[in-house]
Amino acid sequence: MLTRNSADLIVVGAGVVGAACAYYAARSGLRVTVLDRISVAGGTTGAGEGNLLVSDKEPGPELELALLSTRMWRELAEELPQGIEYEPKGGLVVASDEAGLATLKDFASRQRTAGVTAEEVPADRLHDLEPHLASGLAGGLHYAQDAQVMPALAAAHLLRAGGDRIRLRLGEEVTGLLVGASGEIRGVRTAAGELHAPYVVNAAGTWGGDLARDVGGGLPVRPRRGFVLVTEPLPRVVRHKVYAADYVADVASGSAELQSSAVVEGTPAGPVLIGATRERVGFDRTLSVEALRRLATQATALFPVLADVRAVRTYMGFRPYLPDHLPAIGPDSRVPGLLHACGHEGAGIGLAPATGLIVARSVTGREPPLDIAPFRPDRFASAA
Repeated sequence: MLTRNSADLIVVGAGVVGAACAYYAARSGLRVTVLDRISVAGGTTGAGEGNLLVSDKEPGPELELALLSTRMWRELAEELPQGIEYEPKGGLVVASDEAGLATLKDFASRQRTAGVTAEEVPADRLHDLEPHLASGLAGGLHYAQDAQVMPALAAAHLLRAGGDRIRLRLGEEVTGLLVGASGEIRGVRTAAGELHAPYVVNAAGTWGGDLARDVGGGLPVRPRRGFVLVTEPLPRVVRHKVYAADYVADVASGSAELQSSAVVEGTPAGPVLIGATRERVGFDRTLSVEALRRLATQATALFPVLADVRAVRTYMGFRPYLPDHLPAIGPDSRVPGLLHACGHEGAGIGLAPATGLIVARSVTGREPPLDIAPFRPDRFASAA
């Protein structure tokens, strides 16, 4: 019998990935307790732009996960009782010269074989899609499957949609995992006491690397800091999610140095969001003037109209980075009853539904929706 301190499944982390795990587990009939040391979407999710991208992913396991999640986000936009500001705006990736355009075309050709819709846009048609885009660009690719949600709303509504099968406990930090005599999961320990469940999901994002280390289920998750600039509210001067071709290379890079490549998009409320930077500096929250300068310079190079627009605020967050750029999803063979759903880096919002479905099916013994071997958590056993 379930009590206040027991459940079928405990999810550690109330970001969008943890919320998706809880939602699909609840839909499968499980009773779920979700814990977070801060609040719903209080970590990486709350600092995200809400990107749902296929355009930046190489053919392979992550793209398969993204394509599944893209379909699932469309379904969720219709199923959830309240809005998540889902906007199927599409993405536009542009190249400044012919060499860059050739690289984009080759990349898109390989993506198409995996199910991505990518349409070449010649230079003389770019302004049909984005009237305020800079002149002189060589061309681009339009990705109709790219979309956006408001990430904090999405997390909150997923948790709410689970109804009374989801019990939410905020401001409660998990200080350790409870294990039985054979090393199997028995629950978690918090400052408020013990909570019991036969399964625990590590959805703690950037802070998920150490959660299970003491019981042999650690992961080499590292924070990768990023900044976003927010402009004053504007008429819809940017219609799509627009970024330069070098953004794809930055996403795939493992460099610890500061990298920046403009990603510019309008929002339903009016402000334009400008990202994205990446750097591995630990959990340093110091404002980087250089990062913001680069973002502003690159954004106005793409959209000169933004040169006279005020940036009213900036915010930053930490992406949960794993060395091979793939998340850890599913059961951990080292610790029976432990599952992971973290390490998505900057793609966690986009990949959340498929991640949640994989976790729910793993717990209930059902077939996963795709091959999860590339995401197995124990692939890092020697490095954790």
